[in-house]
Amino acid sequence: MAKRRNNEGSIGDVLKEIIEKNKLQPGIDQIAVKDAWKNLMGNGVNTYTRNVVLKGNTLYVELTSAVLREELSYGKDKIIRMINEELRRDVVTAVVLR
Repeated sequence: MAKRRNNEGSIGDVLKEIIEKNKLQPGIDQIAVKDAWKNLMGNGVNTYTRNVVLKGNTLYVELTSAVLREELSYGKDKIIRMINEELRRDVVTAVVLR
């Protein structure tokens, strides 16, 4: 019979352990990055955003406006910094605008 662990521990520690054991972090990061994009970019950019996908540490953003894609390409470093600050850890290292 398996030995039971001590039940004393914070809820945060238990959740971290569950996330690590079940390898849920990539899925959680995917959702968090999509939410961060929506919150940080606002309605103007979100109107032209078709899809936001995180693969590994690269954020792929599909846009419907070539003008907006060109404008955002100048601020890729700022986008990366803003998203990582929103998530409070380094998740995104590169941005690809399509």
